[in-house]
Amino acid sequence: MSNSKSKIPFWTFDRKNALNQVKSSFSGLSSQESSYRLDKFGPNTLKNDKKTQSDFLLFINQFKNPITLILLFAASLSFFLQDTTNSIIILLIILFSTILGFWQEKSAGDAVNELLNLIKVKTTVLRDEKKEEIFVEEVVMGDIVFLSAGDIIPADGLIIEEDELFIDEATFTGETFPVEKKIGVLDKATPLNKRINSVFMGSHVVSGTGTVLIISTGKNTELGNISEKLSSKIPLTDFEIGIKRFGALLMEITLIMVIFLFAVNVLLNKPFFDSLLFTLALAVGLTPQLLPAIISVNLAKGAKQMAKKKVIVKRLNSIENFGNMTVMCSDKTGTLTEGKVEVDNTLDYLGNNSEMVLKLAKINATLQQGFKNPIDNAISNIELEEFEEYVRVDEIPYDFIRKRLSLLVRFKSKKKINNNLNTNTNTNTNTNTNTNTNTNTNTNTNTNTNTNTNTNTNTNTN
Repeated sequence: MSNSKSKIPFWTFDRKNALNQVKSSFSGLSSQESSYRLDKFGPNTLKNDKKTQSDFLLFINQFKNPITLILLFAASLSFFLQDTTNSIIILLIILFSTILGFWQEKSAGDAVNELLNLIKVKTTVLRDEKKEEIFVEEVVMGDIVFLSAGDIIPADGLIIEEDELFIDEATFTGETFPVEKKIGVLDKATPLNKRINSVFMGSHVVSGTGTVLIISTGKNTELGNISEKLSSKIPLTDFEIGIKRFGALLMEITLIMVIFLFAVNVLLNKPFFDSLLFTLALAVGLTPQLLPAIISVNLAKGAKQMAKKKVIVKRLNSIENFGNMTVMCSDKTGTLTEGKVEVDNTLDYLGNNSEMVLKLAKINATLQQGFKNPIDNAISNIELEEFEEYVRVDEIPYDFIRKRLSLLVRFKSKKKINNNLNTNTNTNTNTNTNTNTNTNTNTNTNTNTNTNTNTNTNTNTN
């Protein structure tokens, strides 16, 4: 089996060669093999799971504030000038504001992680020769993944089955028009936007269904390559930029005053050491020792008030930006509404109430295997009599050209269909008998005529 860290040109393989390349089969992987590969190659994610290191870096980042650096310099000077009390007070103030900011941001980060764990995306794979749903992070190389409309592609893979499969690859190509995917073998030099036999992590299914053999996961995917190239530090907020500018200005003023006063003292023939101590003490006195604590306390208070309104503040310094916001655009579904739909009535094309429309809608919403939206769920929840007697035979998935989804269904019990036919036949027989009875009162000529008529009737029945 090839190492997942190597770049595999899987779009040049047919299905058999691709399965051999990743040591898999059309029956999928076993649970034991998938667990082994997950331990060997790691989870299917672009993130580094290094919580201890991230917490340490989060704590260190609290000291990057220019004002905090000035205070650290002032504490060092106080200690150098043997003013131990003042040095300890400054250090305590720094630690208080630093720990407060660190604790708030860590708590917010943990809360966000817990929320993300609640909304983890699942995908359907073939394990131990049967379908099962797993988290996207548990997908490994060699997995057989089933896709339908609305599904997110969990990793890079080769298409081994498809039915009118259209994928949105705007993340990679910038094109909003869905790409039709087909089974095939392509040249190694084929660019990414022309690889119609492949799917890529981060894209999603617009319509149709498909089965994919996973080749690359995590950072070895095309999305992982893009993520590494675009990886950069979190941009500074306007508040942080303002604090940095204020700190730089304070440092410049302090430095100018210290140099100027030291030079004046030297020109006035003051003792050199006394002049140095005086200017350094002045520098310590000019530093705003309580400013970091005041900023941290106020931002923490704002975060607490927002938490009461069910808003998690992950970065304290972002509160100032949020306060300066004049226009906020948000998707209303799930934000301003509950995202729940209920069926009120069903009408035909003439605007009249129609139970048949509701019945057909119920069949479509319940039996279709594509992406089910809230409207489908609302229709599926309606109870209808005798609905269980229908089963799905075939389906043409929804696509953006036809703008419809088509289903072929039949009665679940064929016996009922035969009973209906027998009932109709008996009815015709009774009708014919009545006709013959009435005819017997007539002449023989008329009887023959009626006999011919009965024969035609029986032919129509058959």
